[in-house]
Amino acid sequence: MARIAGVDIPREKRIEISLTYLFGIGRPASNQILSRAGIDPNKRTNMLSEEEVARIREIIEQEHKIEGDLRKEINVNIKRLMDIGCYRGLRHRKGLPVRSEDENEFAHEEGTAEDLDEEEEVRGRDGKG
Repeated sequence: MARIAGVDIPREKRIEISLTYLFGIGRPASNQILSRAGIDPNKRTNMLSEEEVARIREIIEQEHKIEGDLRKEINVNIKRLMDIGCYRGLRHRKGLPVRSEDENEFAHEEGTAEDLDEEEEVRGRDGKG
């Protein structure tokens, strides 16, 4: 199994797909990395030579922020939003949807949908006890 940035990528899949197992790399970034490295995207991961894996690893390290560094940056950005007290930061702090998603009844409650279903069964569907 090829190991890139501390993650084992699948051996039997095409390298174009295998690279997407790295947090922060999707299909477009995967294709860009492979074209820069001069590797056929349809090649299977287990068919790559050590030299090709090294080229991929080098390109990723130089040009992309992935895995732990990316997660850390995202968390710092969310914390900054909460610290300055902007609308998005307040929504993060309260655990509510941030980007205008529909707020169904479960977005306001703590607990899971199953917890609320059990509560409804006890109180009755109309909410009167």
